Amino acid sequence: MSQHVSPGVLASIEPDERTRDRVLTAVLEHGPVSAAQLGTLLGLTPAAVRRHLDTLSREDLIEVKLISNAKTGAGRPARRYVVSRRGQTEIGDDYLEIARLALDEIAGVLGEQGVVEFAQRRFAKMEAKYQPMVDAAGSDVAARSKALAAALNADRFVATSDSLNAGTPMAAEQLCQGHCPIQELASSFPEFCDAETEVFSRLIGVDVRRLSTMASGGHVCTTHVPTGRAVVSKHTHKQPGS
Repeated sequence: MSQHVSPGVLASIEPDERTRDRVLTAVLEHGPVSAAQLGTLLGLTPAAVRRHLDTLSREDLIEVKLISNAKTGAGRPARRYVVSRRGQTEIGDDYLEIARLALDEIAGVLGEQGVVEFAQRRFAKMEAKYQPMVDAAGSDVAARSKALAAALNADRFVATSDSLNAGTPMAAEQLCQGHCPIQELASSFPEFCDAETEVFSRLIGVDVRRLSTMASGGHVCTTHVPTGRAVVSKHTHKQPGS
């Protein structure tokens, strides 16, 4: 005997899934984020937020980070949500398994340098695309970092560039990316993170430093861009294989 599903139930399924996708996207963009913050951002009731968070947790698309009180260190750590490794892969995986096998073949034939050159060629396209956008920001290092973040954000890397210690010699931009479509691949081949960091240095015009990557376990990729005493200079791009 077939089970009858009423039209009203059918009509509610798709909006419910769309709301769940909105919650996942909000966690991606704002994580680590609390359930209360998500409710405010999305205009959802606490019960609705909890229901969608529970579903996403069961599907292993998000996970909980316990954040201590940075000011006092006292009290119970707060629960904050971030997108899990599986969630990052579900959002966009760039055919990672096929790519991993291909890179294993390259490494087997050409060694580590072959993988390095492959990664450099991949990010050369990003560099060529973003260069005019970053150059349009002028010579100010902070402005160039923010222009790069805007370019990354347009390509769904969920990027931000926040100013730190303004007006001091320690001034810097903290460039963050909340989504990495090749996170799992970069976990096996960190040459991709290195190649991207080199591209950021050339685009912004200063030596930058990677503080964390999702590939190594961070919830975002974070790049330190010094601005306090920095002067933009042209970095010479070394062509792969040269």
